[in-house]
Amino acid sequence: MPYVNIKITNEGTTAGQKAELIKGVTNLLANVLGKNPQTTVVVIEEVSTDNWGIGGETVTKRRQQGK
Repeated sequence: MPYVNIKITNEGTTAGQKAELIKGVTNLLANVLGKNPQTTVVVIEEVSTDNWGIGGETVTKRRQQGK
């Protein structure tokens, strides 16, 4: 039973886009690894850019600086 956790920033991803991610990842595991789609779990977590850091800075600050 595969478990996939996708973490993205909370910047307006639509319900339709999330549904596509879930379907696509499920299909990928089925096609590449032969995993049963009925037992594949996909979780999408949306994280505030204030809570996501890269290179010692929050994504919020990096975006403000144009990085």
